[in-house]
Amino acid sequence: MAASVFKLSVLLSLLSHLNLGLWPEAPKSVATFPPSCNSIECPSYDSIEVGNGYEIRRYNSSEWISTSPIQDISLVAATRTGFLQLFDYIQGKNEYGEKIEMTAPVLSEVQPSDGPFCESSFVVSFYVPKKNQAKPPPAEGLHVQKWTSTYVAVRQFSGFVSDYDIGVEAAALQSSLAGTVWSKAIEKSHGADHTTIYTVAQYNSPFEFDHRVNEIWMSFAME
Repeated sequence: MAASVFKLSVLLSLLSHLNLGLWPEAPKSVATFPPSCNSIECPSYDSIEVGNGYEIRRYNSSEWISTSPIQDISLVAATRTGFLQLFDYIQGKNEYGEKIEMTAPVLSEVQPSDGPFCESSFVVSFYVPKKNQAKPPPAEGLHVQKWTSTYVAVRQFSGFVSDYDIGVEAAALQSSLAGTVWSKAIEKSHGADHTTIYTVAQYNSPFEFDHRVNEIWMSFAME
């Protein structure tokens, strides 16, 4: 009984680093730097350009632990499912039995469906801390994503993430990039796949009501 209570308390503590749709929506207010990155590790990047409604970043090479694709009609539900798998992983449910520090953001990569009532595909990922980057512990049902230097177009939005928000914010990012060299690079990187693939990055504790930061990412390569 004591062990179960302890595990539940740790789970709630980790869930406090991001919102998974479990809490009501709060008043919106935008911050430019994710507050959680002052207290927990986040991946490093260079800001290449700040435009009207977007930022272009270049992330350094890094490693992430990712789930298998999760089929769901809801990003909020899929992120919750994926995060619980990653929670077990960082609590030691891996081949090394090693506990791993929490990081931010938690990413949910979205492959949108063809219609509003069809399931989309989601992959949820956790940034591996620097001290574990050289040899991330393997685990059943999870895989390592090795990022080379990666360019990302970013749009920030505030409040608590909802399924409605993400489509609106992704469309707004696409619109703000229209006519730029970055839009062309994104189109070229996606090649013949005309389905827009984007990522939702969540940083904040659900108990933070001000200065919340979420992001839509669209990744691409630069030659």
